[in-house]
Amino acid sequence: MNGLKIPFTGLKKQYNNLRTEILDVTDEVLRSGQLMGGNYTAEFENWLANRNHSKYAVTCHSGSQALEIIAEYYRTQSSAHPPRVVVPSMTYVATANAFIRAGWEVWIADTDKYGILDKNKVPQDLSVQATVLVGLYGSAVNADRFWGTDLVIEDGAQHWLANKGNRVGNATAISFDPMKNLNAYGNGGAIVTDDIDLLEFAREWNNNGKPRHTNIGTNSRMSEIDCAQMMVKTQHIDAWQARRRNISLYWVGRLKNTGIRSLIDLHNFETHAYHKFVIDVDQRDILARNLELKGIETRVHYREPLHELPAYSNYVGPDILSVASALSRRVLSLPIYPELTDLEVEYIIDQVLDSSLSKHS
Repeated sequence: MNGLKIPFTGLKKQYNNLRTEILDVTDEVLRSGQLMGGNYTAEFENWLANRNHSKYAVTCHSGSQALEIIAEYYRTQSSAHPPRVVVPSMTYVATANAFIRAGWEVWIADTDKYGILDKNKVPQDLSVQATVLVGLYGSAVNADRFWGTDLVIEDGAQHWLANKGNRVGNATAISFDPMKNLNAYGNGGAIVTDDIDLLEFAREWNNNGKPRHTNIGTNSRMSEIDCAQMMVKTQHIDAWQARRRNISLYWVGRLKNTGIRSLIDLHNFETHAYHKFVIDVDQRDILARNLELKGIETRVHYREPLHELPAYSNYVGPDILSVASALSRRVLSLPIYPELTDLEVEYIIDQVLDSSLSKHS
C-alpha cells in the first residue's frame, strides 16, 4: 500500500462516475434557456419535501442563508425584543451567525459526549423563545433535546438524512455544500417546513422580495442547472447512504474495545446519517500527522467550540471545562464516502489502530 493517497473527499470519483448523466442534464437546461425556476427546481423541491415528510420545501443559495431566512422570519413573529435562542457550542459558526445577524440574543449551550445540545446544561427557568438542534456529524436529533420553547429549528446541514427524514422542528435548514452526503457543485441550500407562511416569506426573501415586496430580501436561489444536477444525484442517494452505513458499521466493529471511541455507536447507529465518521482519541494531532504520513487525509470538526472563538466571547456560553471544549480537543474526522474501495476502507482503519497503538508502545 506504499504510495496510497486517500483524500478526505470523494468528489473527483463521484463526478467521474456521474459525468455522463451530469453533462446530459446540464446541456438540456442550457439548451432550454430556462435557467432559473424551471421544472427541475420544482421537481427537486417536491423531492425534498417528500423525503423530509414535510409539506413544503424551498431552495436557496446555501445552508447558511436557509438559516438566515428562518431566523429572520421567526424574529418577526416573536413578541420578545430581542428573542433569545439556544444553540449548541459544537457546531459550525453559521448556526450562530444566522441568528445574530437577524437580531436574536444567542445563548450558547454545552453538549453531551456526542456533541449534541445538552438540555441539562441550560437553566430550566431561562426564558427562551427558540432552540436550535444541530445533528453534529449526522446524529439524529430527538424531541427530548429541547424543552419549554414554542419554536424548534433544526440546523439539518449534517443530519437531515438521519432517522429516515423524520423532522422534529418547525423548520429545518439543509445544506448542499460539496462536503455533504447529497452535494452540489458549489453552494446550495433549502428549507423544509409545514409552515406555509414561512414558505411564502422564504420565496420572497430569496428573490429580492418579489412579487409583493412586503419584505426586504436578497438574491438567494439555486439555479435550474443546480437543481437538475441534484435530481441526478437523488437517484443515487440511497445507494450512497447504504455504502456509508456499511463502512461505518465495519469501522465501529473494528474500534470496539480499542480505547478509541467512535461518535457513531450502538446507541445512535441506525438513526445516523453517516455524514462524518469521527473518533474521540488521545493525542489527536499526533494521530492525524501519523495518518498523513500514511497517505490518509483527515480533518477536525471543530477545533474550537463556539464559545472559545473571539467573535462569540460576549455571548453567554460554557466555560473552558465544558464537555464541548474537551471534545473539540479530541475529535478527528476520517475520510468516509461511498467511492472508497473495500481495500481503502480496511487500510484506513488498520492505520488508525496501528498508529494509535504505536503511540503507547
